[in-house]
Amino acid sequence: MDFKALFSQLVVFFGKLNRTQKTIIGAAVAGIVAFLVFLVVYTSGGTKESEDGYQVLFDQLSPQDAAKVIEQLEKDQIPYRVPRENVIEVPKEVVYKERIAIASQGIPKEGHVGFELFDKQEFGATSFDQEVKFRRALEGELARSIDSLAPVEKSSVSLALPKETLFVSEEVPPSASVMVQLYPDRKLTPKQITGIKKLVASAVPKLKPENVALINSEGETLGDDEAAAQMGELSQMQQQFKTKEEKKQEEKIINVLAPFIGGKDRVVAKVTIEYDFSEQSSTSETFDPENVVRSEQSLEEKREGPAPAQVGGVPGAVSNIGPAEGLGNTTTGEKYEKTQGTTNYEISKTVSTKKMEFARIKRMTAAVVVDGKYEPKKDANGEPTDEIEYIALDETQLQAIDALVKQSIGVDEQRGDQVTVRNFEFQASKEGMQPKDTASKTSEFIETYLKPFFPVFKYLLVALILYIAYRQIIIPFAERMLEFSREEEEFEKPNLEISDDEDEDLAEKVQQMRKKVENQLGIGENFNEDELKYDVLLEKVREVAEEHPDELASLIQALIEEESAPEGAMHKR
Repeated sequence: MDFKALFSQLVVFFGKLNRTQKTIIGAAVAGIVAFLVFLVVYTSGGTKESEDGYQVLFDQLSPQDAAKVIEQLEKDQIPYRVPRENVIEVPKEVVYKERIAIASQGIPKEGHVGFELFDKQEFGATSFDQEVKFRRALEGELARSIDSLAPVEKSSVSLALPKETLFVSEEVPPSASVMVQLYPDRKLTPKQITGIKKLVASAVPKLKPENVALINSEGETLGDDEAAAQMGELSQMQQQFKTKEEKKQEEKIINVLAPFIGGKDRVVAKVTIEYDFSEQSSTSETFDPENVVRSEQSLEEKREGPAPAQVGGVPGAVSNIGPAEGLGNTTTGEKYEKTQGTTNYEISKTVSTKKMEFARIKRMTAAVVVDGKYEPKKDANGEPTDEIEYIALDETQLQAIDALVKQSIGVDEQRGDQVTVRNFEFQASKEGMQPKDTASKTSEFIETYLKPFFPVFKYLLVALILYIAYRQIIIPFAERMLEFSREEEEFEKPNLEISDDEDEDLAEKVQQMRKKVENQLGIGENFNEDELKYDVLLEKVREVAEEHPDELASLIQALIEEESAPEGAMHKR
């Protein structure tokens, strides 16, 4: 398409229009453009600003910070307004500049002061002042950490730090109190409550979590029933684990049976698992019957010759002194030999400690319901009809399904697991098998193929409305205006009437012009009426040929066929 030529034609066409037509067409184009801008810009939404050009400078300010911000704005001579509590708005052209300028001066200040208190050293400060300043800084840092939690809007921490003493019996443990203000419809979880207490206790020496008191803005104590909260959280976790595992087993059954049953909507499976969540640990010692030698000793004594003299008899000098030297030895010689052995054995043993898993399956049961078959019902002659007939599964098929279910979920019969498989007629499947009427088919077609494109259809509908309005309103109106203008130009003739008072020279000029026009039209002295009729007829035929060429060609073809037809055929006609 030659856009340059098209644009030139549009310019020429627009130049031939009068002022009224240009105004109407311009208003129509402006209306269409405004409508499109409304659809694209206004409906898409945008950044919300005040109608008078104000934007939010700060929000969620404390009353003290808000007062300081307003004081600084008045000092800088910046107009402002407070549409609602703790919100300050300024003109949008200065909002970023003022936000940076005010923030550079430390405004707004945070609600808590921390260890920045020690950034400036004060001469002459006593140790008591330093202790108080340290406690304030520690409380501020803890409050900032607690404020970072999502449910907490603001908090305050107070520490009670007793003085150290040399006497252990007089020592007082430190304590702390925490007050939290929560956002509306928000609450702290048991884990967050425990975390706040441990956070405060870890920041203060010798402070225990049980000595930290936590309350909310309504004065309710939080964390007293910590054991019950932990038990409730554990119970919830166990229930979630149980539900998740049951759902996993159900999906296994459906995925196994769906291919040959006819789809996932024709299988229903419910699994119930009983878990034992108790924690158990056992220790066992096993002794090895095969002994192992740890140590062995052996002792051997040998002696050969006379036996050593033995002194005996009645106690007295002789028996105490022993045998006298020089006396004859009347004993005979002997041979002495002694062997002694000692073997120590080690008894080997094995010590094993076993801890049971987190969740042990005590029993598992599964109930499975499957749909049957649907076939066209046959009449007396054995011909299928439009009516659908339900056919139940036989016992062999049910047994095969039962075996598949047991294998898929790992049934242990010794543990007491049970699986029940039943065959029923699904009403939804039967209705889906019935022949659908035209309305149902149309509704299903719209739901399946057209509904995903509904967001696009609204824009197409707007384009169609604009196109119809252009074709049915703008174009006919413009054509009508052009025809009206052409008719005015055709029928508008110069006023040639001459009054009696006009000049005679002007009358002669008019008569000469009249004769000249008559000569040009062929109605002068050599005027021929037949030639004029022929010219008019020829002009009319030319106009008909230009406007209706197909009809003229058909007419000429019919005349030719009529002339060339034989006479007999003409008479028959």
